[in-house]
Amino acid sequence: MQQAVSGLLLLLDRPRDERGDVPGWVLVTLMTAIVVAALTPFVRDELRALLARAFSMVSG
Repeated sequence: MQQAVSGLLLLLDRPRDERGDVPGWVLVTLMTAIVVAALTPFVRDELRALLARAFSMVSG
């Protein structure tokens, strides 16, 4: 038990890297934009109808 607690304290004492995983989130954002751009021509009319229904429900 003592070893586990001391190991946990060593992990908490370690300096943190505040930069994060920049290449990872850039890649996810880029891939999402590509998928949306590729699918937009095929689902444009359905998306417009969906948004029109949603706005009409909100506005009464």
